[in-house]
Amino acid sequence: MDVVRMDRVEKTPYQKPLFSGPEVTLQELLPASVAYRVNIVNFGKGVRNKFHYHSAEQILIVTGGTGIVATEDEERVVTVGDIIRIPEGEKHWHGATEESEFSHIYIMHKESSLTQTED
Repeated sequence: MDVVRMDRVEKTPYQKPLFSGPEVTLQELLPASVAYRVNIVNFGKGVRNKFHYHSAEQILIVTGGTGIVATEDEERVVTVGDIIRIPEGEKHWHGATEESEFSHIYIMHKESSLTQTED
């Protein structure tokens, strides 16, 4: 059994072309999991990821701040305690509002791939 305290997991810079700005960190919560990626992504104010989709569904659990989760058809403002399920193959983005930092846990199958569809 693994027990992890989220507030004790180191935040490491997570700069990828997927993000609209450099103020993003990652906290790897369960590196020993063989089936799932369970990580926290922390976004600076106004930073988001670009439109993308996954080859398996993704679960987001908002842990801090206020953010936006968007598909091609809608945008939803989300905050602490909200849980979002993004179906396999659905184009989407998520990130912080201009006024708030934003953090979420994401849970995905380790074998899931990501395809970025926005430059």
